[in-house]
Amino acid sequence: MTQTSPKRLVVAINPSARFGANKGVGSTMVDKLRGLGHDVVDLLEPSYAELIASAKREIATKPDALIVVGGDGMVNLGVNLVAGTGVPLGLIPAGTGNDMARVLGIPHENQSAALEVLIEALNYPARVIDAGLVTDAKGETRWFGCMLSAGFDSRVNERANTWRHPKGASRYTFAMLRELVTLKPIQYKIIHDGNTLDAAGLMMSVGNGVSLGGGMKVTPNAIVDDGLLDILVVGPLSRFSFLRIFPRVFAGTHISDPRVSIIKAKKIHIEAADVVAYTDGERFAALPIDIEVKSGALQVFAPPVTAEEPAPTKGAKATK
Repeated sequence: MTQTSPKRLVVAINPSARFGANKGVGSTMVDKLRGLGHDVVDLLEPSYAELIASAKREIATKPDALIVVGGDGMVNLGVNLVAGTGVPLGLIPAGTGNDMARVLGIPHENQSAALEVLIEALNYPARVIDAGLVTDAKGETRWFGCMLSAGFDSRVNERANTWRHPKGASRYTFAMLRELVTLKPIQYKIIHDGNTLDAAGLMMSVGNGVSLGGGMKVTPNAIVDDGLLDILVVGPLSRFSFLRIFPRVFAGTHISDPRVSIIKAKKIHIEAADVVAYTDGERFAALPIDIEVKSGALQVFAPPVTAEEPAPTKGAKATK
C-alpha cells in the first residue's frame, strides 16, 4: 500500500449505518484514517437533515474529500453535496445495493477492502466523471451519479419503500413480484437531444452508470465519463415474457431482445402520467422531468481505469 500524504477529510456516516450488520464501520474507518495521519472530521448526526447541514458547512471549507459511509442513498447524498464543487467524493459501501461502488470498481461487499482501495486512491488525483442533473416541473433539481428510474422499476421502489420487511435486497424482489400483478405499459413521451419518441414501455431508466437494484445491469454499456447518458426503454411485455427477460438484466444481455431499446443522449425530457422518478434509488419527483448530463461534474476517489475498456455487451442496439 502506497503511503498517502496527509489530507483533510470529512466523513459522513449514514445514521442507520451505526446499527445492524454494519455497526461500527464508520468509526473503524475514521480510526484507520486518523492513524495514517489524516485530519478527519467525522459527522455523526442523528438525522439526515442534520447530517446534510453539517456536511454543507464542512464542504464550504474545501476539504480534500467528502467520504460517505452507507448505501446508494448516502452516495446520492454525497453526489448532491459535492457535484460541481471540485471537492472529490470517496465511498465506503455499507448498503444492500452499492451500485455506484460496483460501477467504480470499489469492493462493494467488503468494507475493509473498500477502505484499503480508498486509502490507496487518496495518493493520486481523483477520477473525473459525469453526473446527471434532473429538474422537475417545479424547478427543483437533483443530481445522480449512477441511475435514474422512471417506470416499472420506480414503481417497485415505491412499493418496497412502504414495507418494513423483508430486509435487504429480497424486499425489492418481493415488491417486484407484487407489482407484476398490475403490470401494464406506461405511455411515454421522450425528447432526447431534440428528437421525439412516443412509446409505450414497462421499464424506463437513464444510466450514467451500469446498474441499479444491487447489480441489475440495466444499461450495461453506459460509461461514466463519455459525456452521454444511456436511455433504456423496455417495450410492452406480457407477465410471462417479462419474467423470462428479467433474469437476463443481471447479466446485461436483455438488450439483445428486439423489445428493448437503448438511446444515448446529452439532454432528455420525459413525460408520463402517474410515474415518480428515482435517482440512485432515492425518490425525487413525479414526471415530467428534464435531465442533462454534466461532463466532469463529479470527482471520485476510486481505482484507476484499466487500459482496456470492456467490450460492449453482445446484441447492443445503442444509437446516438
